[in-house]
Amino acid sequence: MRTQTTLSLLAALTLSLTVSSCTMSGQTQPVRAKAVKSVEFTNTPAPQSDSEMLSTYSKSVAKVTYADGSTREFPLTYNVLFKNTDMTNTVKGQKYAAAQLFDAQMNPIKDPNGDPVVAETADGTSLMSVGGKPYLVNNWEYDWILANGQDAYKVENWYSRMPMTMSVNALNQDKDGKLSLSSQTSVDFSPVNGGWIFCFGGLTPWNTHLAGEEDYDLYYVPGEKAYSTTAAGLKAMTEVYFGGKKQANPYDYGYPMEVAVKADGSYEVTKHYEMGRGTWEIARFAPDGRTAVYGDDGAYSGLFMFVGDKQNDPKAGGTIYAAKWNQTSDKDGGAADISWVRLGHGTHAEIKALKDKGLTLGDIFLTSLSDPGDKSYVPTRAGSAQTIWLKLKPGMEQAAAFFETRRYAAYLGATTEFTKGEGVTFNDAGKKMYYAMSRIETSMKAEEGVPVDDVKLPENKAGATYTFDLASGVKDTNGNPINSAYVATKTYVEPALLGKPMKADEQGNVAEVDSIANTDNVYYSEAMRTLFIGEDSGMHVNNYVWAYNVDTGKLSRILTVAAGAESTGLSAVENMNGYAYITSNNQHQGDWIGSQNKDLTTRLEAKAKELWGVNKHGTLNYKLQNSVGYLGGLPAVK
Repeated sequence: MRTQTTLSLLAALTLSLTVSSCTMSGQTQPVRAKAVKSVEFTNTPAPQSDSEMLSTYSKSVAKVTYADGSTREFPLTYNVLFKNTDMTNTVKGQKYAAAQLFDAQMNPIKDPNGDPVVAETADGTSLMSVGGKPYLVNNWEYDWILANGQDAYKVENWYSRMPMTMSVNALNQDKDGKLSLSSQTSVDFSPVNGGWIFCFGGLTPWNTHLAGEEDYDLYYVPGEKAYSTTAAGLKAMTEVYFGGKKQANPYDYGYPMEVAVKADGSYEVTKHYEMGRGTWEIARFAPDGRTAVYGDDGAYSGLFMFVGDKQNDPKAGGTIYAAKWNQTSDKDGGAADISWVRLGHGTHAEIKALKDKGLTLGDIFLTSLSDPGDKSYVPTRAGSAQTIWLKLKPGMEQAAAFFETRRYAAYLGATTEFTKGEGVTFNDAGKKMYYAMSRIETSMKAEEGVPVDDVKLPENKAGATYTFDLASGVKDTNGNPINSAYVATKTYVEPALLGKPMKADEQGNVAEVDSIANTDNVYYSEAMRTLFIGEDSGMHVNNYVWAYNVDTGKLSRILTVAAGAESTGLSAVENMNGYAYITSNNQHQGDWIGSQNKDLTTRLEAKAKELWGVNKHGTLNYKLQNSVGYLGGLPAVK
């Protein structure tokens, strides 16, 4: 249940509206401020016409109530900064599409037909001010479809995944707060051996971009049923990224990836080996600059926490913990007390040196795909429903903690039964954390004959956003203190944040349209007292971005995303030179949900052809394109 806001909390959350002017140099400068009491968002209706369904837009209004009792309304507008296919990307003096993918020499990758490989999957985004200038860093997650319309996963003699990249974008901000692209370049990840599936990401407390490197494919055990995906992923990195000149090592991928932008637009890349390896949707730091919680995607996943030794400097070292779910209820998404299992401690230099030794899974664990009849082996499920028996080799505790983070968590008794963890965000004033669980199914249901069954919940394919209470003075399961004031101790689901499946309606929606389905990106704004939630739903024809007021419990749809597309890149910037922004991208437009009405699909494809046209292969541009953008029209709230 929501707690009542205290008078001291209200005082702490006093907001201000900043009105800006433009100087001769073009820099916006605040000229006055007016105290704000609250911000409320009106509801954007669900799209009805075919044209609306194919569009990304908002009809919401931000209602600002000031401390003096007066109010003002600010209509929201969705603004596209650039599309993946825009020829705005400069690399080695040449122009490319914004989402062009590159090999280790920063040469453009081409598909089997000779077409450039351009990703359709804009994802995590950080909007920041560096040296007084606005910049945006965004992830490209994967390649979905070739230029000729073929599914990239099904093309013979091609690769199911591509090495991925990010974009560093310098922006302009005009006197009305509108942002536009000034320059753009793709990030060169060759110093860290490339990148794999850059999913959600966000701003760190020290003003850098931190992305989740989601290595779905690279952690399976040789002989395991899903090991073919690991072999395919390593083949892609070896042959496409390294051009066959170097063999890809799975322990090079699956870490939080940081891009620090400098005032001159250059950047520095850090792969945070000391934060552990997994299928990280995101690693989100709390305001203390030391505590990070990870979204661990996929089935049989866990919930992980990093507590750094030094503020705003994870490379200095830290401790990784994994959560244990101690269930207290199976009603309405479930509830549990949370305890924490310590996995290990390490610095960036230590773990990188360990990685550079070329360790393999077989160096860390003895593994068996069947019960060896030896009690020294521990049966585990981590990343798949297949049970793997593990025995840690002597002296390999640190390697296990940082290179086989999820597997070691299961080995030590932490919970690896979540499906499917996504975004995470902190409510500092309320001492809460919010964690997106896109679907409650498979490993989260009660199971018989499994190694561990901590999570025993009724299935809810529409998922939930869990609220976690945070505390200081918490001890781990060995009785040792955890040096953080942001440790989750219990979790539950607030009613408005629980998905609501239903029978298919006339469009093919199989979850209630006026409720959140398959929560994915989450971001909490302290100033607006609002939890923003973006969907990646296979249950809504159109995905949405929602605003949930944590004081009133009001849920408002504030953005509707083009049909088939997922909402990504969600964040809120409360004050950038007098204006506030809510970033939101879309990806894989036209990837229709399975339950969608077939007549509707036919109409949408015909309308998409009329509005968007086709390329030289006759492929719908609608399916080949996606957008990086933001909701504008808001005054600063900080």
